[in-house]
Amino acid sequence: MPELLARTSSAELTEWMAYERVTGPLGPERLDALVATLAATVANTARAKGRKAEPTDFMPKWDQGDKGLTDVQQMLAAVKSYNRQIGGTDSTTKGGAAGGDA
Repeated sequence: MPELLARTSSAELTEWMAYERVTGPLGPERLDALVATLAATVANTARAKGRKAEPTDFMPKWDQGDKGLTDVQQMLAAVKSYNRQIGGTDSTTKGGAAGGDA
């Protein structure tokens, strides 16, 4: 993590976070579907009578549209909070990225 933070700007990390929010996690494509299928299979082997579990029960909901943060200031506050949690540095000035757009 320290190497990532040393080599990646806050703006780039923010872009990757936005990308993952819409498309899902980085890595092998559709791994979430594979894991959801496996989780449904395991759940069904341990269930009592009743509704059968489906892979969709275990699929993450990546793009929630405007159900999440909609205000730019809320989004910026959330990103800054996450940045602090992971020990990142804040290179913004007055709400905008240093040397570029926020």
